[in-house]
Order: sequence, then C-alpha cells, then structure tokens
Amino acid sequence: MTPELLTLALAALLQAAQFILYSVLAQKQVGPRYAASPRDEPRQLTGTAGRAQRALNNHFEGLILFTIAVVVVTLSDRGSGFTAACAWLYLGARVLYVPAYLLGWTPWRSLIWAIGWFASILMLLAVLF
Repeated sequence: MTPELLTLALAALLQAAQFILYSVLAQKQVGPRYAASPRDEPRQLTGTAGRAQRALNNHFEGLILFTIAVVVVTLSDRGSGFTAACAWLYLGARVLYVPAYLLGWTPWRSLIWAIGWFASILMLLAVLF
C-alpha cells in the first residue's frame, strides 16, 4: 500500500472515530429517547456536542479534496516522497483539528485547517507539474 493510500485509510478511520465522539456527545445532550426518534423536530446542538458535529462535517468536506488528491496521485503513479509527506501532513492536521475545534483554539483551528487543505492542493500540483 502506498503512503498516500495508507493515510487515506487512516483518515477514514479518524472520521469514524469523530462520528462516534459526535454521537456520544450529541446523545448526552439530547437524550437517548430523542436520539432514537425520527427527529421530526430538529434540535440545535450546542457546546462541545455542536463543535463535534461541525468538526465532523468539516472533515467530510476536507476528505473529499484529499481523496481526489490521493486518487490522482495513485492512478497517475506519481507518488513521491513529497506527496507522501503532504498526505501525512494532511492527516496530522486533521488529527489536531479535532481538539482544536472542540476546545475552541482560535486562531489555531483555522491555521490547522489551512495546513491540511494546502497539503491536499500541493499533492495535486505535484502531479500536474
């Protein structure tokens, strides 16, 4: 397995872990009865549960671009030490992003997000040029 594909698999597992964290925090806030209901009346999550939900949604968004970058690198057979380093940088940024969001680290949360985003862009640029 290439380093880029390995980091993609680990990023997917991170997303699963984030989903579990979000689910636990959300259920604590709204209660098991509401969580098991059809949720016809939506409830706004606040505090840490709301932050966990937003961090999870942000990872869904970031993972799309990263997945595209990994697929392009892999299918073009243009993986390199640079693209591998970018992939690990993306994953590291995403791991740090979770506590940064949950704990309200400003402006660090945005900087961490930008590092991950630029790592994905740099992977694509490395293949194109």
